[in-house]
Amino acid sequence: MTTFDSVLLLAFGGPEKPEDVRPFLEIVTAGRGIPPERLDAVARHYELIGGRSPLTELTLRQAEGLRQSLAREGPALPVYVGMRNWHPFLRETLAGMREAGHRRALGVILSTFETEASWTRYMRDVDDARAKIGAGAPEVAFAPVWWDHPRFLDAMTSRVSDALGQVPLEARGDALLVFTAHSVPTAMAKASPYAEQFEGASRAVAARLGHERWQVAYQSRSGSPREPWLEPDVCDVLRGLEGKGVSDVVLAPIGFACDHVEILYDLDVEARQVADQLGLRLHRAAAANDHPLFIAMLADLVRQGPA
Repeated sequence: MTTFDSVLLLAFGGPEKPEDVRPFLEIVTAGRGIPPERLDAVARHYELIGGRSPLTELTLRQAEGLRQSLAREGPALPVYVGMRNWHPFLRETLAGMREAGHRRALGVILSTFETEASWTRYMRDVDDARAKIGAGAPEVAFAPVWWDHPRFLDAMTSRVSDALGQVPLEARGDALLVFTAHSVPTAMAKASPYAEQFEGASRAVAARLGHERWQVAYQSRSGSPREPWLEPDVCDVLRGLEGKGVSDVVLAPIGFACDHVEILYDLDVEARQVADQLGLRLHRAAAANDHPLFIAMLADLVRQGPA
């Protein structure tokens, strides 16, 4: 029997128009001592991809797909979206859920792999938002991790297969498949299963594809150069291919539930520039986004209930 009356999808958030970019970045970096010139650089990244992030739009599409799936197959529950760093903020969404009479929600964290930054902070932010709302704020119980869910792995297999299909047939077997995830500080990674989950999901997708030439790489490092973060960086992987006879590389951002700036700039702009300099043909798989199998996985999580 379902013990919750609603579903809450939790995501990072992103600016939806150019004038949102700077306020969004200030929220994300608050209290971290990030120099203004770094914010200027990231703001320029947004300019290069059109002045907005598709993350909110894609997350809302995931929510609508889940809502429709639950309406068809049960349990028919309302699905809400709450963001950590932009509208709709978690506190806004939870306040609206309280007004609608919801008392206990199943929270689904839309981060593929577990670490303090990608899971624990979401849970803490939910607690903070509930405290701000006060009496009657819906309780939130969380769905389990889903990186090894067969339908997620199948969704990413489909995405990567589509990208491999862009490689000329005669070169396809020799193409290097590089799975990517957001880098995190090594100290944070050591306290979590993040790297092991990343490796495990990547291995599972490569096995489904029967593609033996693959590896993992990290992207989007944002911390102090004095602090060690997980490596290798994806651009360094590309540079290391020079003179090794590789003609095609497929990048698969398996660590991201939605395409957003860290894919659209870090892979589609920055990594592509490196590949072009080296004469590599670069192909990029889409993130899970609203792939039907990913939506089916979300529906499975709802039916399974809290961890």
